[in-house]
Amino acid sequence: MNASGILAGKRIAILAADGVEQAELDAALAALKEAGAQLTVLALRPGRIRGMHVHQPADLVRVDGKVDNAKAADYDGLLIPGGYIAPDLLRQSAQARDFVRGFDAAAKPIAAMSHAALVLVSSGLAARRTLTSWPGVRDDLVNAGAIWRNQPVVRDGHYLSSRTPEDAAAFVRELLPFMAGKAEAAAVQAKEDSDPPLQAPSEQPEQSLRWLAGPSLGAMLSLAIVGVGVVAANRSRRKRSSQEAETEPLPTAPDPRATP
Repeated sequence: MNASGILAGKRIAILAADGVEQAELDAALAALKEAGAQLTVLALRPGRIRGMHVHQPADLVRVDGKVDNAKAADYDGLLIPGGYIAPDLLRQSAQARDFVRGFDAAAKPIAAMSHAALVLVSSGLAARRTLTSWPGVRDDLVNAGAIWRNQPVVRDGHYLSSRTPEDAAAFVRELLPFMAGKAEAAAVQAKEDSDPPLQAPSEQPEQSLRWLAGPSLGAMLSLAIVGVGVVAANRSRRKRSSQEAETEPLPTAPDPRATP
């Protein structure tokens, strides 16, 4: 199916915050733009927010408006990208929670990627839903009354959820027809039990932290040279002050015989 133009005229809100997963955001935005959607990035503050590649800082993302001033009635669908940090910030915002609830009340499409399922939990929307998410927050969803699936993408009515950034391509394939209002290919079969939790972490945090670049030899030498220069300048200034104090003539006492 040619996705070009499938979302022409559709207004999609992107709810994000500092720490949003850059790979998920970029993949979804590119696909939605290509499909002709009108996109609005909403955040907790104006200006720019910081994207992340897992644990590493990524790009700055321009914000179109604050969620405080946004209304679900102005949009046809909602996308919430994931990340370790952004969903945790969003779930603490009363305005963000109310915004998400507005889409649910109108039965408009809500797409949540990886950790973004936590926003659904805090908004009181996870109960009796079949969802997937980042495996590390599986218990949060289950405890909130959701049925958790260890699958790349899960659709349940007007909800679409993805598991990890590695599943972004599969998510995008489902995202476009989902936002276009296409019916589900097959109804979600209700099950009483969630899939079991993972027995080992999907990723150890130190794995990505080891990718962080250390200071180069050139940078270290530059800092050392600057430090030496500062020390030398301070010594020279103190020496000049000492010499000026030694050469300055001492004040003479007034002559008592002098008449006023």
